[in-house]
Amino acid sequence: MGKRKLHMPTAYTILFLLLVLVALSTWLIPAGTYDYVDGVPVAGSYHTVSASPQGLADVLKAAFSGFYDAVDVCVFILMVGGFLGIVMETGAIDAGVSRIIRRLNGRENLLIPILMLFFGLGGTTFGMWEETMAFYPLLVPVFLAAGYDAVVGIAVILLGAGAGIIGSTVNPFATGIAAGFAGVSLGEGLLLRLLTWALLEGSAIWFVMHYAKRVRTSQPSQKLGSGAGGLEIQPADAPELTGQRKAILAVFGLTFLVMIYSVIPFDEVGAPLPTLGWWFPELSALFLTGAVIVGLMARMGEARIAERFVSGCADLLGVALIIGISRGVTVLMDDGKITDTILHWGEKALSGAGPVAFVLLVFFIYLPLTFLIPSSSGLATLSIPIIAPLAQFAGVSGALIVTAFQAASGLVNLLTPTSAVVMGALALAHVSYDRWLKFSWKLLVLFLGLLLGLLSIGALAS
Repeated sequence: MGKRKLHMPTAYTILFLLLVLVALSTWLIPAGTYDYVDGVPVAGSYHTVSASPQGLADVLKAAFSGFYDAVDVCVFILMVGGFLGIVMETGAIDAGVSRIIRRLNGRENLLIPILMLFFGLGGTTFGMWEETMAFYPLLVPVFLAAGYDAVVGIAVILLGAGAGIIGSTVNPFATGIAAGFAGVSLGEGLLLRLLTWALLEGSAIWFVMHYAKRVRTSQPSQKLGSGAGGLEIQPADAPELTGQRKAILAVFGLTFLVMIYSVIPFDEVGAPLPTLGWWFPELSALFLTGAVIVGLMARMGEARIAERFVSGCADLLGVALIIGISRGVTVLMDDGKITDTILHWGEKALSGAGPVAFVLLVFFIYLPLTFLIPSSSGLATLSIPIIAPLAQFAGVSGALIVTAFQAASGLVNLLTPTSAVVMGALALAHVSYDRWLKFSWKLLVLFLGLLLGLLSIGALAS
């Protein structure tokens, strides 16, 4: 009798187990809170409060509460699914991808650095992260059709944007908020952040291209791609790229360009362009509108448009559920009143440290904090007002604290199961969590070493 092979649990099981662990921790970690002024914690104001341990019923409710908190993202994902469902029905994607693969003719590897730089620039300038969810159903099948595996498709988007997030230069949603609470301008520390982004983005591109080359070498005959949301690309049998399909692809591309433009805060980064200030409700409406326009262009008819749209939404329903459940971790921590206690422990650990030790301690404190609070803007609002004043006593600039915060936050969000983007991307591409860890851990160790060195240099130079 052969041994039974152990399998990694599904994303749903992993997240539920995390909810249980967080609930158990509320029985062990003392409850406490800071005093808040306009939603911002006041340094030195921490005090204990009555315990609020979370039980089984709270664990079950946390998943739903997290879904309510993330309903804007979840609806956005469903609208993207509906949009792609209609576009795929027209055959335009199959025809377009087939044309690209034929024209590249053995140079498909060029897609990797070009797209990773695109996502990296989005990450470093305006914090392109949740918005990348719209690209997985599109690009994963492209890389599958080019003879790679689904991991390459995920890595191009996740590591490309992730390296940009870690080296955020003018990202207003992480760097901007943190700099404001630290009392420094967005331009302070910019040179170190640019160097960080260049080193990490270059390392990520090299790593993914090296892996992709091994995949192509070991699977030279792979031509069929079955990827996110059930999308399939078969270049050999793809339909003809007619004028109608070219027009549909133009609308398809324009929809994504409008999405990218609409979320960039040009006013905050000093660019002379109007800021639309759209977020998930507006983006959901954008993809719904795009779906209707494409359906009408393809003369699909009202009933067929509705049917394909709902079917496309159904393909990504599991992803929306995973995103919602992942938010339940923060819900349990807040309801259990342990979030501020964990932050207070970090505050005490930083007292009396020298410049290099202080910066590295800040970095390591943010690693578990990010695991528990994956929202970079939320974590900055909660923690920077506590940590930045302590940095002054250690002789460390507020700009370096901002860099340490965003570096740790960005690094953890590349692999933590509490990150809705990571778990959503894996679900979209049908890649298991353990496979992602097995693929990415060496690069993340390299990132860790580079970040520790850069932060130490920054502390010595400050």
